[in-house]
Amino acid sequence: MSSESPIAVIGSGSWGTALAIQFARTRRDTVLWGRDRDALVRMAADRRNSRYLPDARFPPALRVEPDLEGALEKARDVLVAVPSHAFRAILEQLRPYFSVEDRLAWATKGFEDSSGKLPHEVVAEVLGKDVPSAVLSGPTFAKEVGAGLPTAMTVASENDLFAQELAESISDSSFRAYTSNDIVGVEVGGAVKNVLAIGAGISDGLGFGANTRVALVTRGLAEMARLGGALGAEKETFMGLAGIGDLILTCTDDQSRNRRMGLALAGGTPRKKAEEQIGQVVEGIHAAPVVHRKAGELDVEMPIAEQVYRVVYEDVPAKQAVHELMTRSLSAETD
Repeated sequence: MSSESPIAVIGSGSWGTALAIQFARTRRDTVLWGRDRDALVRMAADRRNSRYLPDARFPPALRVEPDLEGALEKARDVLVAVPSHAFRAILEQLRPYFSVEDRLAWATKGFEDSSGKLPHEVVAEVLGKDVPSAVLSGPTFAKEVGAGLPTAMTVASENDLFAQELAESISDSSFRAYTSNDIVGVEVGGAVKNVLAIGAGISDGLGFGANTRVALVTRGLAEMARLGGALGAEKETFMGLAGIGDLILTCTDDQSRNRRMGLALAGGTPRKKAEEQIGQVVEGIHAAPVVHRKAGELDVEMPIAEQVYRVVYEDVPAKQAVHELMTRSLSAETD
């Protein structure tokens, strides 16, 4: 279908709302749906998401639809923007309404908690392998996208036409989308960077300074690329927006929930309390045990991700985790 047809954005949190706003800015008819019907009614009346993006007014092309069937009725492109732990359940809700003409994109980042599957694998299981699919990822904070600040991201799909049409329909003078065909690499980057960002927050929370932060980001990138390579990703992907770009953003700016989680853990705040204080899903908390498990299954060395897992789930003191990282056996940088 042409990208001129409406797009339905499923997920009315900060990220789903920001993406819906951006699509509508380009004058593409956009429909936004979420699980909280009362919140959607308020959004429709206020023409803004007062909870997550209060300063971002909805463009005229954006319509809020409390009814899922109504949201999907005329849309042939569907974009899912929900946390990874809710991804499969949302796809199962969508399945009865999906036709052979429909195309699916997602901005969900992370492995599935229970199975360790990447989002594209979950899509294949729930909707079938023949659904044209794409993933959107890259260094983007919802608040800045909502404000219309200059932003770039990656749209990855094995279907070149779908990737190009999505990129064109979301891009304008302040937003630029690049295309890729490496879905696995883009998904791995989006999942692993959240774990590493918790580590960066821990490091900064302990006062270790810029040298440590840069070393963590650089060596974390190597870990990300090793895991991605073991899963079939292209190495070049991790040198781009969905790899090093998203990693730097998430590790260095306090808009990142994962970084803020690390800062809280370094200050002695228990994980559950920190999650309550942040008030939104911290994807790195969900990703850490899955990344830890996948690394073990694939025999991929990921010492930073391992120590983040130990701090979060085994209550290892943050300073001890850093000490263990720094006293590992020396090795060549390219190992």
